[in-house]
Amino acid sequence: MAKRPATGRKTLSEANLAALGADRLAALLIEVADGDLKRRLRMELAAEVGAPDLALELDKRLNTLAASRARVSWRKRPELLADLQMLRRMIVGRLGPMDGKLALDRLAAWFDLYPSLAARVKDPKGELTLVFDAASADLMSLASTVGADVAGPLLTDALSTRLSEWASWVGRGASAMSPALARRLLSDLTTARPRPTGRLALVVRKLADRAGDIDAWILAIPDDDRRKPEVAAEIARRLAQCGRAAEARGALEASRIEPPPASRWGRGKVAERPALPDSWRAAEIAVLEAEGRADEATEARWSLFERTLSEDTLRTLLAGLADFEDVIALDRAFAIAAAFVDPMKGLAFLMNWPAHREAAGMVLTRRDELRGSVDDTPLWAARLAGRYPDAAVLLLRARALALVRLGDGMTEEVDGLVAEAEALAGGAGSGTLETHAAFVEGLRVLAAPRRPVWR
Repeated sequence: MAKRPATGRKTLSEANLAALGADRLAALLIEVADGDLKRRLRMELAAEVGAPDLALELDKRLNTLAASRARVSWRKRPELLADLQMLRRMIVGRLGPMDGKLALDRLAAWFDLYPSLAARVKDPKGELTLVFDAASADLMSLASTVGADVAGPLLTDALSTRLSEWASWVGRGASAMSPALARRLLSDLTTARPRPTGRLALVVRKLADRAGDIDAWILAIPDDDRRKPEVAAEIARRLAQCGRAAEARGALEASRIEPPPASRWGRGKVAERPALPDSWRAAEIAVLEAEGRADEATEARWSLFERTLSEDTLRTLLAGLADFEDVIALDRAFAIAAAFVDPMKGLAFLMNWPAHREAAGMVLTRRDELRGSVDDTPLWAARLAGRYPDAAVLLLRARALALVRLGDGMTEEVDGLVAEAEALAGGAGSGTLETHAAFVEGLRVLAAPRRPVWR
């Protein structure tokens, strides 16, 4: 009787390969290795010797790629991308722990391959760009490990001489950069230099964010932009967080939108001041708090909530209230939502809070204003069906009407909504709903094809 095959021992795994022995594995690798694998093996062997030897092997491949002018077709692109990824892993994963300075120099050379490659690689999907963008965090992490004194001059030189590419990578990787390195780069890029503009200004703002330098962040914003309400709001918010209330107030006031000049034909009409964006009003609340005007900040929050129905604004309001006052505040907020100019936005707020009792009352009160085109309407109906069937029926009917008005007639989805509404209508207890039969009849009339009138 033949023995059953030992499938476990034939599985391709580290343990089973190790059982072959080092000599046998080495012979197999030499036998099957192609150009890419041989290159990788040489690098691994060089790494065992030391950092300078590995750096030399990396330089050979980096120089070859930099010197090449051959076009790369879409068929060859995956092979090139794999080669680039292998080089990055060897630099960051193998050379980096051995000698950070050597690794950073090679990684900078790796990034500098991009302009030449982008010009000769057929890459309609942008895969080459993604490879370099994804490596920006590795670049900044390695630079931070090496230290600001070593990495700072290298990155400053790259930004000063090759800004169009390096601005994107430094900006993308800024969150992985140490604050010390960010401060060093900020100093190198702004001290005794013209005010940063364009792409350099974007990089400076990213670095200032990481370094926590609000003044450098503001400096990189053009004067004209500072007078825009949205930009001024962000400036004021940041200054208020730093306790610089007077400067924050100044930034806000400088951005107030002036009304357009009155027309000579306006017959004495006074031009109205354009409305400020909600971001500006939110920043003003932060400024009021920084100024110690807590009561005015609270009223400003209520004003903002009345405009936006922002859940975050309401939660901030409630957090600052004493016990039992939050109940009164919630009643006020629910009343504002129920009377909101856009009934579906008001209903969305009540359903999401959740305040189902108030939502059901709003549906019954404003039934003629319901728009079933809102995609969440069936979901809201399902949530209200158990305790508030009248409201659920109205929402289902509104959805069915909206679909029929699209012109597709009594579709399967409409039939399903009608069936759900019929099942709920039997349990509705208010007696204020239109009968189901009358609703269906009106729906079918609306869905019936209209015949042309011949004259």
